Amino acid sequence: MSKKTVAIICGGRSSEHEISCLSAGGVLAGLDKSAYEAVLIGITKSGTWVHLPLDYSLSITNGLLPTVDENAAPLVADVHGFSLNGLPLEIDVVFPVLHGPYGEDGTIQGFLETADIAYVGSGVMASGTAMDKAFSKIIFEAAGMHVAQGIVLTSDDWQSRISELEYPVFVKPARGGSSRGTHKVKSADALQAAILDAFSYDRKVMIENAVVGREIECAVLERNGTVEASLVGEIVIDSKFEFYDFEAKYLDSATSVNLPANIPSSASDEIRAKAVQAFKALGCSGLARVDFFYTDKGEVIINEINTMPGFTSTSMYPKLMAATGVDYTTLISALLDTALDRTNGVLGN
Repeated sequence: MSKKTVAIICGGRSSEHEISCLSAGGVLAGLDKSAYEAVLIGITKSGTWVHLPLDYSLSITNGLLPTVDENAAPLVADVHGFSLNGLPLEIDVVFPVLHGPYGEDGTIQGFLETADIAYVGSGVMASGTAMDKAFSKIIFEAAGMHVAQGIVLTSDDWQSRISELEYPVFVKPARGGSSRGTHKVKSADALQAAILDAFSYDRKVMIENAVVGREIECAVLERNGTVEASLVGEIVIDSKFEFYDFEAKYLDSATSVNLPANIPSSASDEIRAKAVQAFKALGCSGLARVDFFYTDKGEVIINEINTMPGFTSTSMYPKLMAATGVDYTTLISALLDTALDRTNGVLGN
């Protein structure tokens, strides 16, 4: 059987550029080389598409996160696919390991649909809805799931809507990721600065009542025509951090994972069922990591769904799947197989 060619796309214009590069490095290293040949495509912070050599550094070096070189060889990406130096690149499937806006929000999915190229992950509508936490909350509530209560602000009306908040609250961009621009606010004095920072990431900002609960995460995988949930894991955060913010996630040894989570089996079963329910309610494809809170009262509250979660071999999504018996390379192959079946497009072709 001839090998399929997979284009791994990383970087992008979002604030999660560097995390995308780390994820791409993981996928490239974990790819089953007996079944797939890789092409590495980068999108610079300015939005230029480039071709990267397969030995391009995609790891943390001397404490610095990787980025896509603005001076790398330019590549053309259009409705005809990809070409380099005037010659077409024959690509069978794309793994767009892009997090945040311009990658996880339906935009690149729309481009790939137009170019008729198979790709890993959710389609246009599911990606856009999952990315916008304000919209996805509406769908989760309509499906009968519990969500954190709050309000949505836009940049032109926010000052008139914050007078009756009860603290603490979380302030976050509606379409952000990796907790960038997210703040835990304990008093009115700190609110304006948090809102303005969140607005620097998105023109729509959410303020939610703080939920006192444990952070529980569940991975969802679509393969062989079925949707399955992983074991659930608990994020345990060092007490010096107020919450699971960007530094706690990526830049400090501040978190550990209890896997499986030490919660009642009934709660674990409920979370796994709700993870699949959320995946289907949004119309997702391929993969997602669904984040929940589990309160002292035994309540399960859905926080958000990530349609292209961090994907290094040590990221939470692959860890959850590995604990469930799906190793990293098998996971990547399953996602590529599902993508080649084109379950994510409107026409399903």
